[in-house]
Amino acid sequence: GGTAVDARDPRTQAILPIRGKILNVERARLDKMLKNNEIQALITAIGGGVGNDEFNVEKARYHKVIILADADVDGSHIRTLLLTFFFRYMRPLITNGNLYIAQPPLYKVKVGKNERYVYTDADREAYVATLAPAERNRVELQRYKGLGEMNAEQLWETTMNPANRIILQVTMDDAVAAEETFSMLMGDLVPPRKRFIQTHAPEVKNLDI
Repeated sequence: GGTAVDARDPRTQAILPIRGKILNVERARLDKMLKNNEIQALITAIGGGVGNDEFNVEKARYHKVIILADADVDGSHIRTLLLTFFFRYMRPLITNGNLYIAQPPLYKVKVGKNERYVYTDADREAYVATLAPAERNRVELQRYKGLGEMNAEQLWETTMNPANRIILQVTMDDAVAAEETFSMLMGDLVPPRKRFIQTHAPEVKNLDI
């Protein structure tokens, strides 16, 4: 959380660093979950209690709870673990529109003195396609493997500044479908997850091995 702490506006933004990947609450018993240090820190920091029936969104300390993770596969896994926790134990944050996902850039594209941040491979390809042929030969790409590769000024301008940032509001249009998806991806039953992977494997464009 070091870079994010340095980048934040301390008047309106608080940072809770998470040490790696939190407990998979889909598989853990309630007593084990409540003993987990990272889960305890989340519950304490957000306020409002824990448990979908007990959680009181009006008592939460923050109007926006924003998940900020790396723009890579590991970051996606961390986001999924956090979303699973919020879905299972703080669902009112979602239904009340208080949960968001930050969108850090994946690339910095530099052409001469001009720099532009792009957030997906598709964005990068679309931007490069707009350049003149001579400019395409001068393109310099910097791929961010993690938030720590950006300095505080870059992280503020691209991801944390309310005037510039892109954040996605987490919604739950279909609670039943969402619950089935979380159970399949994060639960104990392997066959449904295996079928999902086999079905969607041809769609994979970016794979970390």
